[in-house]
Amino acid sequence: MDLLKSIFKGDKVIWIIFLFLCLISITEVFSAASTLTYKSGDHWGPITQHSILLMVGAVIVVLVHNIPYKWFQVFPVFLLPISIGLLAFVMLMGFITGDRVNGAARWMTFMGIQFQPSEIAKMAVVIVTAFILSKGQDEDGASPKAFKRIMIITCIVCGLILPENYSTGMLLFGTVYLMMFIGRVSARKLLILGGGIVAFVTVFVAFLLATPDKTLENIPMGHRFTTVKSRIADFTNKEEVPAAKFDIDGDGQVAHARIAVATSNVVGKGPGNSVQRDFLSQAFSDFIYAIIIEELGLVGGIVVVFLYVCLLVRVGRIAKKCDRTFPAFLITGIALLLVTQALFNMMVAVGLAPVTGQPLPLISKGGTSTFINCAYIGMILSVSRYTAKLEEQRMHDAQVPMLIDAGNAEHPEQPADSEAQTAAEPTAKVLNSDAEFE
Repeated sequence: MDLLKSIFKGDKVIWIIFLFLCLISITEVFSAASTLTYKSGDHWGPITQHSILLMVGAVIVVLVHNIPYKWFQVFPVFLLPISIGLLAFVMLMGFITGDRVNGAARWMTFMGIQFQPSEIAKMAVVIVTAFILSKGQDEDGASPKAFKRIMIITCIVCGLILPENYSTGMLLFGTVYLMMFIGRVSARKLLILGGGIVAFVTVFVAFLLATPDKTLENIPMGHRFTTVKSRIADFTNKEEVPAAKFDIDGDGQVAHARIAVATSNVVGKGPGNSVQRDFLSQAFSDFIYAIIIEELGLVGGIVVVFLYVCLLVRVGRIAKKCDRTFPAFLITGIALLLVTQALFNMMVAVGLAPVTGQPLPLISKGGTSTFINCAYIGMILSVSRYTAKLEEQRMHDAQVPMLIDAGNAEHPEQPADSEAQTAAEPTAKVLNSDAEFE
């Protein structure tokens, strides 16, 4: 027991949420990866690979949550320029070689390992935003310089992500926007920015829907325009589409996901009994929530939503306990990023949003995203360790006056200084340990 406590530190609720998400992931990916099993001919291959990735992710959580939160401020120093360079490289290679996955150049391979630079960039931007907001606070809120710096960095990164992955770029920008709102950036600036974004998106969508596909395909850096157009059109057009026209980016995925949801019930068909998984090529990733509802029913779907809501609420409570702004902004941004992504994934699965291609954090099968999401959980746990020590320190500080008063009442002839020194020893110990932790 002592060994487990020494390894698994931090907030217990966060650990429990992480454990349940991993258990759901293993169960549902094992079922949803039937297409991968059929292609490879190895029944245990996909789930074995996914389980190994989750175990590595758990190790990442343990390692990261033992790092004092102050060290996270150093990460963007090398993560940000590296991720920007990799994003530019991937986009350039996509144009030169035409090597794309599902029509997008998002991946690159290094030493046999395939990963998405955008996942690293997301982490770097969230940490940088938290750092700039924390350093730019004054009596009136975040300084104008902080807003400008955040916007410059965010626009550069999102500008490199958007041509290949619109949903990820929008998700990251939305997360930064919410962080700036929480970080007390001028409401006037945020309103102007928000209005500008809404106007731009409206004009952009209208342009896509009004422009023929052949024209869109000839626009420089517009190779994803037709995909975005088809997804928006399919979402807004409720007319029945012939099966012959189904494709991976269009009607087929959405139709079978809706069938999976519609044919379920309160408790579902049971783990491993999904029918639609065999027709969903991305059942283990983009549409895994539909498989969860089909197999685990309305109850399973609500449980997953509940876990993400608990994560957001719990992080909010941890943030309130912070006596410094950087850790509070950091974990709030992380929670907003994870929960917003989960919300979009679930809305797509039940037909409330157009296809985005966003996986379900900590549940969908993945590589880079799994490791990065586990690192996020580790960061949250690291900050929770810090707040726990703050609570312990406050409790000891509150006990000191009572111990001094009690000692003076029992031994009025003894000097108060000796009693005060004895009573203050626990507080001094806590202060020292907190200094070591930081």
